[in-house]
Amino acid sequence: MLDFDSYLNIAKSAALLAGEFLLKAQGKDHEVLLNTGRDLKLKLDIDAEEIIKEHINSKTSFLILGEETGMSGLVHDDVDPYWVIDPLDGTSNFFRQIPISCVSIALMQGPKPILGVIYDFNHGELYYGHKESKAFVNEAEIKVSNFALKNESTLITGIPAKNNYSDDEFSKMITAFQAWKKVRMIGSAAMASVYVAAGKAETYKEDGIFLWDIAAGAAIVEAAGGIAKITNHQADFRVDARFTNKNIEI
Repeated sequence: MLDFDSYLNIAKSAALLAGEFLLKAQGKDHEVLLNTGRDLKLKLDIDAEEIIKEHINSKTSFLILGEETGMSGLVHDDVDPYWVIDPLDGTSNFFRQIPISCVSIALMQGPKPILGVIYDFNHGELYYGHKESKAFVNEAEIKVSNFALKNESTLITGIPAKNNYSDDEFSKMITAFQAWKKVRMIGSAAMASVYVAAGKAETYKEDGIFLWDIAAGAAIVEAAGGIAKITNHQADFRVDARFTNKNIEI
């Protein structure tokens, strides 16, 4: 049996440590390791990941999949739990001082996220939940909304990082957007997820997103009473994500 509350405390403390580090780094000059196309990578990302990994490794022996360092070993079957961490989701926002970014830590079992912690360090809000708990921000319980119609609801999404889009692709995208009351693109899949969990939006959907961007959010959305579907798993850990309250079909 997994001790979910114990692992939750480990993830929460790791997220708080990394968030404190990132807060202290805000507004400073940052070493850019990669800035090509739509990709931006800071040395700060790697440093924050090391803080998280060091803390988690001191408490558990589970393998870790990190955005910056990859998988720490081979997961043998769908029973072995492993951590999935994104030390700074929303790096571009952070770099440009747009306060929509966070630390994201999940515990997986096979393809299923079973525990999630997301620390919105910009606002001091720690979101968390696991498969045997409800969902919370700090100490307050959160739940998905009860909206049932798209024309009354908010969709949060992102555009896949492609260099070129056909007119037909954009036409289909705009047609799909028109069904919703509001559409938002905020630059952080993890924050989009907890906005759904907290009832601030009804749906988050994105194709070709990385597992570490959405794993923690998936666990929190389900703990908040929503549905989180992760499909089309790729070898490079890209997936398609569909998170929603239970009332809107996606």
